[in-house]
Order: sequence, then C-alpha cells, then structure tokens
Amino acid sequence: MLNEINAKKTEAKKLIAEDKVEEAKAVKEELVKLQNKFDLAKDLFDEQEEQEKAAVKNKVKKPVNNEESQHGAFVNIIKASLLKKAVNEDDMEIYNMMTEADPNAEGESDGGLTVPQDIRTQVKEFRRALDALEPLVNVEPVSTLSGSRVLEVTADHVPFDNVDEAAQFPDAETPKFRNIAYKVLKKGGILKLTRELTQDTSEAIISYLTSWIQKKARVTRNFMILAELDASFGGSKTKVLADIDDFKDVFNVTLDPAIAVSSGVLTNQDGFNWLDKQKDGDGKYILQPNPTNATQKLLFGTYPLKVVSNKVLKSATVGDPEAPTGYKYPFYLGDFKEAITIFDRETLSIEFSTEAGDLWGKDLTGVKVRERLDIKTVDTEAVIKGEVEVTV
Repeated sequence: MLNEINAKKTEAKKLIAEDKVEEAKAVKEELVKLQNKFDLAKDLFDEQEEQEKAAVKNKVKKPVNNEESQHGAFVNIIKASLLKKAVNEDDMEIYNMMTEADPNAEGESDGGLTVPQDIRTQVKEFRRALDALEPLVNVEPVSTLSGSRVLEVTADHVPFDNVDEAAQFPDAETPKFRNIAYKVLKKGGILKLTRELTQDTSEAIISYLTSWIQKKARVTRNFMILAELDASFGGSKTKVLADIDDFKDVFNVTLDPAIAVSSGVLTNQDGFNWLDKQKDGDGKYILQPNPTNATQKLLFGTYPLKVVSNKVLKSATVGDPEAPTGYKYPFYLGDFKEAITIFDRETLSIEFSTEAGDLWGKDLTGVKVRERLDIKTVDTEAVIKGEVEVTV
C-alpha cells in the first residue's frame, strides 16, 4: 500500500506540472482513500501484534488451524515418518485436525492425513495444464460420497391445443425426467520416498510431492473422461467422417442447435495434422486462428479445437497392428460440459508406512495418496464421436 501511495503522489505531482488540474484532483482523491486504507490496516496490524505479544507473555498458544501451520506440520510429519521418529506434540495437534475422518463407501474411515488446502489448490491448478481434459467437462464439487441429480430429458415438445370458450382444458404434455446417480470412487497410488529427502527444504519436499500427485491426478482424470466418452458416444455410435463436409453435417444437423452453438472439437496430434491440411474450394485452409487466443485454432472459424498428445488419445490401427494398412483418427464433436460431469469430492489424503512390502529393506517410506471422484454422462446427445480413416 505504501508503494501505491508513493506512486499516486508522483503521478499527482506530474499532472500538476503538466497543468492537468482536474486529473490531479482525481488522483488526489484516490490518494486520500489509499491513505485512509493504510491507516486502518496499520491500526489493525498494531492491535494484532499487541495481542500476540500478550499471548506469548501469558504462554497462550497461537491458533494452529491455519494454512501456514498446517503446511509446516504437514512437512514435519513427512520427515518424522521418513526418519521413523515420533511426531511432536504441536504437529500432532494439527495432524489430528487434518485427519480425514469421512467414511468410505463401505462406511469405514480411511484415516490418513488430509493435504492442506494451499497444496490441494496447487495440485488442482497443475493438473489442469498441458494435456488435461478436465477443463473441457463439467466439474461439480460434492460433499457426500454418493448422491443423484434429476435432469430433464431432451424431447420433442408438443404445442398447446386450441381451447374453445368455456371448454374443458386438455391435459398438457408433462416434462420427462431421469435420475443420474453418482457414487464417489476411491483413486490412489503409492509414492516411495527416500530418507535422504529429509535433507531437502520444506519447499522442495512439497514441490516433489505436489508434482507427483498432480501428474497422477491428471492422468487419472484423462483416462476416466476418455473412457466415459467412448462408453457413451463410441462403439456402434461412432460416425465415419469421410471428408470435411461430414464435419459440417454434424454441427449443422446431427447436434441440436442449442448444443452446436457452444460446441468444440477434441482430437489428437494425428487428427489435428489431418485437419490442419484441409482446404476449402478457394484453396484456403479450413482451420483459422482464434482472434482471442493465439495458441488455439477454430474449425470453420467457429468451433475451438483442443489437441492432446497421441499418447493421451490414441489413433486406432486398421488391419494388422504390427503392420497396419491405415489408421482411424479420433474426433469428438460437441459440448463436453453438457455431456460429461465429474463429481469431485475434492479431498486428497495421504498416509505413511515404512513396513509395507519391500520398503523396510530398501530404507524407503511409502506415501499412499487417495482422492475421490466419479464421472457420469449427463446428456447422451451432446457429443458425437467420429473417425477419419486414412491409408498408409
């Protein structure tokens, strides 16, 4: 705030020197507001400082239920587990606050340590980068392990009938609904840590653990999303896309106009390479740059294109897999947020063991990481899967 105040003073002086009186007055008003804000903040800060000094004097513990204390205790518990030492009293108090007590689907509690919120936020940010498919679909945070959603079924609507004067009103068509039930599943794995890791700083330990968790979380979500897309829109429903006009047929005819207007395209590197070479009758390339996002291209200047690695979304082989005669490039066309919902419990928990398996003999500590989520298809008409077959 002091930097802002000094900057405003400099700006006001410059405006006065330039004989811009009205502008200088406006800056002065902003300066007064900033100064008042600073004075208030300083008073509150001084008051808090006095309270903390009094707490120390009276040997009163400061509150421990905050992110900074949780972060420190989290690292200390990891180190204590690696060194096979007891957790100290203060860290154990925070540990008890951070213990995951929610029962699982069988009504049993997993125990374990709940990852602090700031670290969960980092994991969430990182896992939505690079080849992540999660940003394409709808993610709904849930606080229960199971539940359901009631959704209206898309159907042809029948108009009201004519009604004569004083005549009996006929029954109108009632909406049709279906129930979408979810049951949060436990996902997880074990990370093996060496005792040498305790020699690193807290930041290095957290960075190492966070990086591993976010990679696994991203791969898990990618796998679940692709499996759900194939289960709901693939198989016999897969549409053959012989040429670029077939893409237009999907957006113009197959998809409902309400869905098409918010639709996009998901494909892999092979599919993008094929699409990027297609030209219209004037010899111009079909894909166009997105004016609002320089890293993205639009199909027909309208539909945003999401490209992921061939490792994430594989092309199918035609003929002998060892000596294929061709490939089928995958394309998903539609509104993925309308089609797919992830019900995310948004809880990451871990526990430690030095005795399981071969850990003790190799001087390792196993860190078991869990998270809970489920995925469901909400609208079975919101996406069309297509394939472009090419020969080699």
